[in-house]
Amino acid sequence: MNLSNLKPAEGSTKTRKRIGRGTGSGHGGTSTRGHKGAKSRSGYSRKIGFEGGQMPLQRRLPKFGFNNINRVEYTAINLNSIQSLADAKKLDKVTKADFVEAGFSSAKDLVKVLGNGALTSKLQVEADAFSKSATSAIESLGGTVVKL
Repeated sequence: MNLSNLKPAEGSTKTRKRIGRGTGSGHGGTSTRGHKGAKSRSGYSRKIGFEGGQMPLQRRLPKFGFNNINRVEYTAINLNSIQSLADAKKLDKVTKADFVEAGFSSAKDLVKVLGNGALTSKLQVEADAFSKSATSAIESLGGTVVKL
């Protein structure tokens, strides 16, 4: 045995179907495309969502809702998260950079502080927005709220 007489295993390969090479080949005439219709023509490509002329699904379903272009989306951070962050890093001033570093938000996100959980220490908190309950909880302990 050498490189000149290697062969693939018996039955592992098939001969290629040569289409459109005369009637004697068995694949001449319509070249396995059937008779007439769009699929038999050259240049045919099915459009995405085409269902053979039946009304496509995306046109059968009704439109609903709308996207408000003026919507401002905030990343919500609760008071208990701020307290755990302040305890872990021994902070008395919590900034937006601290939230990014802790993985609560990304640098481009707007941050809103919400009043869920309890705050136990006096903190200065910087964020883009605050809920009324968060503001009252922070200021009741003598802390300050800084809107950016």
